[in-house]
Amino acid sequence: MSSQPTILFLHGFAESREVWTEFTRDFPDGYRLLTLNLPGHGTNVHDIRDYSMEAQARYVAEQLRQKNVERALLVCHSMGGYVALAFAERYPEMVAGLVLFHSTALPDTAEKKASRDKNMDFVRRHGVEKFMESFIRPLFAPANRECMLEQREFLEEIGKTTPEATVLGALEAMKNRPDRTKVLKEARFPVLFIAGKDDVAVPTESLLPQLALPAQSHALLLSDVGHLGYFEEPELTRRAVVDFAGAVFGQ
Repeated sequence: MSSQPTILFLHGFAESREVWTEFTRDFPDGYRLLTLNLPGHGTNVHDIRDYSMEAQARYVAEQLRQKNVERALLVCHSMGGYVALAFAERYPEMVAGLVLFHSTALPDTAEKKASRDKNMDFVRRHGVEKFMESFIRPLFAPANRECMLEQREFLEEIGKTTPEATVLGALEAMKNRPDRTKVLKEARFPVLFIAGKDDVAVPTESLLPQLALPAQSHALLLSDVGHLGYFEEPELTRRAVVDFAGAVFGQ
């Protein structure tokens, strides 16, 4: 088994491992950095039948075992956080620490479930490309929507190459995921929350009560940041993750 401190980065819905390329470029030496494409995303698009958070968590566990990793710090954006919480529920001994990067342990509200259904209906009628043209832009904070055109187009291109079956399957799976606040309450590992005050996907007011749940909790709340802090505030968010990793692994 690998003894080197390992950090696993999990991307969000309709993203790929490529979203972490710039973010991880200037990481300090001494860490083993792993990224992977969750089932149905990026190049991992073959024979996917189950998009549930539990199935994706099993896939993550298999990948870590194949790479001889006993424990890892999980850095997880959005849906990646839902997968990581399912992973932590089933394999707590494999979690050294958890970064919920614009993510939440709460289930979808009734309003959010209705929005997922609306999105699925739109995809079925108009296709993935058309959906991504309207889906990505609101994820940036209002202050960043025009000045970060390159980043927006980057995410739109990744999204547009995501198979329709994955988009529909992941939306349905996110809609049906359970409340996992118990995972935070029982966590024997430290948790870092990174949140954007302009995040329309994970509102800050729903996140604040969760900060008190883990025994060891850290938080970074950012103004003029939406759901994409790894692009909107890369230096601050990277520094927060590096510092957290140092504390987790005693580096």
